[in-house]
Amino acid sequence: MLTFTQRNVPNLDTKVILTLALTAEERTRSRHRFEMSDGKPIFLRLPRGTVLHDGDILQDETNGETIKITAKPEPVLTVTASTKQDLLRAAYHLGNRHVPVEITATYLRISPDSVLHQMLEQLGLEVKEEILAFQPELGAYGQHQAH
Repeated sequence: MLTFTQRNVPNLDTKVILTLALTAEERTRSRHRFEMSDGKPIFLRLPRGTVLHDGDILQDETNGETIKITAKPEPVLTVTASTKQDLLRAAYHLGNRHVPVEITATYLRISPDSVLHQMLEQLGLEVKEEILAFQPELGAYGQHQAH
């Protein structure tokens, strides 16, 4: 049984034995049992509050084997606007609702929510349902790791 207890800095010399695809919500679980596609269980026992990122490398506590975390594609709403001000306005309203948001210069991305979908369309934004990797901001008090 593999139990991953430590995050390593990714480098070219790291020999990865497995890849574990996790949704944005699953990447916030620092202590959890996951099942690989072959049914093999693996356990995460990381420091509480650890948020995993796409590309993170975790090390097993017993034999030092490593696993790579990838962002699993999941249903999302991608929000675009005709002006940057409209996109900023949307970010403001989503922030007031304390929902996880992926923020870029050209789009916002959130988890599917029919109420938010309707609100964003009423604000004049384009909302597109997609299945993509979701990488929301950690928030003001999140643990920011340099990669």
